[in-house]
Amino acid sequence: MASAEITSIKAFAESNGSSPIPSTYHALTEARDDVADHLAASIPVIDFSLLTSNDPQIHATTLQQLANACFQWGFFMLTNHGISEKLMEEVMEKSHDFHNLPLKEKEEFADKGPLTPIRHGTSFHPQAEKVHYWRDYLKVMTLPQFNFPNKPPGYKELAFEYSRKIRGVARELLKGISEGLGLGPESIIESTGFDSGLQIFAVNLYPPCPEPDLAVGLPPHSDHGLLTLLTQNGIGGLQVKHTGKWVNVNPLPNCLIVNTGDQLEAVSNGRYKSVMHRAVLNNRDTRISLVLVNGPDLDKEIGPELGLLENEDPLFKTMKYRDYFEIQQKTRFAYKSGLDEIRK
Repeated sequence: MASAEITSIKAFAESNGSSPIPSTYHALTEARDDVADHLAASIPVIDFSLLTSNDPQIHATTLQQLANACFQWGFFMLTNHGISEKLMEEVMEKSHDFHNLPLKEKEEFADKGPLTPIRHGTSFHPQAEKVHYWRDYLKVMTLPQFNFPNKPPGYKELAFEYSRKIRGVARELLKGISEGLGLGPESIIESTGFDSGLQIFAVNLYPPCPEPDLAVGLPPHSDHGLLTLLTQNGIGGLQVKHTGKWVNVNPLPNCLIVNTGDQLEAVSNGRYKSVMHRAVLNNRDTRISLVLVNGPDLDKEIGPELGLLENEDPLFKTMKYRDYFEIQQKTRFAYKSGLDEIRK
């Protein structure tokens, strides 16, 4: 089967077994094992219940920890976030069920472009790519309007509850990030139109790959929004770039993994870098990740916070988030950051 005809890597992997993979999936550009294992234990951990504490001292201490995590890593694990383990498990289970539906049942959701409300596909954008990625995905716009597939039964209701809870956590984090930058708690929320902003609910499925040293689930990339909140099914594969080295992410039980996105780098005028990360593969287990990208209002002009520009020049031009999002989707093929398009 020609790789451009592969409409589901899950279906292909199941029929291909342990046979060599098509050369168009030889996408790993940096050694998979070139990993700084000693750094894994240094990934910051933020306790959400302390960030939202009414005790001023506890709140202030956690704000500083959050600021350090964003500045040094652009990445952290969030504990005590208040989303029940039961809900997280149920959403994960239904996500697996969705990917297990017969291909015929998912055809109506075939990807028709980045701003399509519900889209299912494989790799990133097979028609435009030179190499392909060992991933199937469901991507849904869950805010400002809620969209979701109506199958399997019960998935839509769980996804609605989960997406709203994640948005609430992301909003509190942005308040803390705003305060940590010396701004008012609502500054970033107001300037980005966050309360009418975009949320994309992505469900990535990475099947076992017989040649995990050749293929990759997703190549190094940054995310286009403000904050991305991720959870996974207990199977590793996420790596984050820190001080030029790849670091394996070994999540704490029931935590959310949070990374900073391109819009936060622009809003913070470069203080908080949008972190590069990738998904590597294994030859035994299917990995599923639930990734919720939380961004500004699509029609808002986004740029450095005015409150940060009293003593420094803007490092980024302002651009409507919708335009940035479309640029970023294209530059993903060129292995460069969409931020290069708005850097001054």
